[in-house]
Amino acid sequence: MAVISNADILQKYLSLDQRGAVQAEYIWIDGFNQLRSKTKTLSKVPGDVSELSEWNYDGSSTGQAEGHDSDVLLQPVAMFADPFRGGDNKLVLCETYNPDGTPHATNYRYACKKVMETYADTKPWFGIEQEYMFIDPETTRPYGWPRNGFPEPQGKYYCGVGAGKIFGRDIVEAHYRACLFAGINISGVNAEVAPGQFEFQVGPCEGIDMGDHLWIARYILDRVAEDFAVTVTIHPKPIKGDWNGAGCHTNYSTEEMREEGGLVAIEKAIEKMSLKHFEHIAVYGEDNDQRLTGKHETGHIGAFSYGIANRGASIRIPRHVGKEGKGYMEDRRPASNIDPYRVTSIIVESSLGP
Repeated sequence: MAVISNADILQKYLSLDQRGAVQAEYIWIDGFNQLRSKTKTLSKVPGDVSELSEWNYDGSSTGQAEGHDSDVLLQPVAMFADPFRGGDNKLVLCETYNPDGTPHATNYRYACKKVMETYADTKPWFGIEQEYMFIDPETTRPYGWPRNGFPEPQGKYYCGVGAGKIFGRDIVEAHYRACLFAGINISGVNAEVAPGQFEFQVGPCEGIDMGDHLWIARYILDRVAEDFAVTVTIHPKPIKGDWNGAGCHTNYSTEEMREEGGLVAIEKAIEKMSLKHFEHIAVYGEDNDQRLTGKHETGHIGAFSYGIANRGASIRIPRHVGKEGKGYMEDRRPASNIDPYRVTSIIVESSLGP
């Protein structure tokens, strides 16, 4: 069940004067790789995330603590403009910590930040392509699909235009604009291969910013879809059968790769990453075996491969990169439900470490 937002009534209240107060939406990742949030009132507009205070929540209700010792601490780490309340209100991404000050077991940002600091001189850039699908909560089927049976086979939906091809463009456009307002480094959107499936791209982002921006973009997507009474799934194979799965293709480069002759550095990095294929797969998303079958523009989960312009490979070197001899690589293995902190950190460690 879902209830559509009544925008006209809500606006009557959102237009009221806040009398100098600011609403800060504290956002964190729970024990199920999902997002949670709650609101705190601030007495003034924060100039920097470091000005925001620590907070806490009941971890026993988020899969992160036992009931007899349930407090989990929230430490603000990144701040964005709030596209839902507008004005000076903020979205605040937080890390999670145990009461003794140690990072919570589900806090993968903490370790990722250390990796990015270690290799900061290489200037690692990332761009992630987040695929997802809208679900109609009334039918529990993809948005726009018939209540019984199936739509026409894949072929006309990718980057399609027109009724009968695109289902949910209003939601996509609303999300795009909200991300731009928030300050997310969103670089584009497109309809994907399966009907009701879309993708947005975030990047290029350097280091830890990649995970921060992708998580907040996901939060904004969930909130926007909530207004339209539609749900979002980032499961890597939401519909079984001859339908494309969903990934988070991760584009990666270092300063050396982006300079003249950088293709040599790209190929060297790919060779090192190939030696740790299964270590990568272990953090590349749950149920990714349902997607990485060697079909539907994927490589097989059990084997590593790479090639120029090959969308059936584990890692693709774009054709223009091969021609120019510099640029970036595209790791096509990550599933749509990844934690980007885990993915970006292992890519950096595998490609640049000993």
